Amino acid sequence: MNLEAARLQMIEQQIHTWDVFDERVLAAMREVKREQFVPQQWRGTAFADGPIPLPHGQFMLPPKIQGRILQALDIAPDHIVLEVGTGSGYLAACMGRLASRVRSMEIFPELAASATRHLLDAAINNVAVETADAMLLDEVGQYDAIAVTGSLPLYDERFQRALKPGGRLFIVTGPAPAMEAWKITRMGEREWLREGLFETVIEPLVNAPRPPQFVF
Repeated sequence: MNLEAARLQMIEQQIHTWDVFDERVLAAMREVKREQFVPQQWRGTAFADGPIPLPHGQFMLPPKIQGRILQALDIAPDHIVLEVGTGSGYLAACMGRLASRVRSMEIFPELAASATRHLLDAAINNVAVETADAMLLDEVGQYDAIAVTGSLPLYDERFQRALKPGGRLFIVTGPAPAMEAWKITRMGEREWLREGLFETVIEPLVNAPRPPQFVF
């Protein structure tokens, strides 16, 4: 495979067609070698337009969704960023190219360890991966940008509360097959602006609250 040609094709045919034109985002996605973050058995599909399986039933998000996340968050070089759900570490690496510092939370120790190795191999030194359950997050006003890479069947306000004023949150909410991706901006102490971005389906966060199941 010609990796650079495949990378360019990913940018032109997937990411551009999903209205991602922020040059800083595109540069980060060109610079970070996506194939280095994909499990060995799936490296032939590293640039495919679809999710890639990871251990523990998790998935690496498609490039077009990762591009939309990065563009929606509008990460600046002095920003402190939180990622919920490290997965392969690829999105964290891209955010590391854009931000001052990235904290990434992963509930599965195996994924946290492999993502850390990938980040070190890619010389991304401003991303800290920790094994933790993000559903226990209780910080307030700490982050300029937050990316939640698993869905929430029921919305939980803990992530929007963790934003600084002016900070932005990417999150996907609702049950399958009608999930909605949102950009949420903290406008003030108790004011948030919600902007619908697109419909999608991604796996829920582990331990995310679910609607009650009806039993007949």
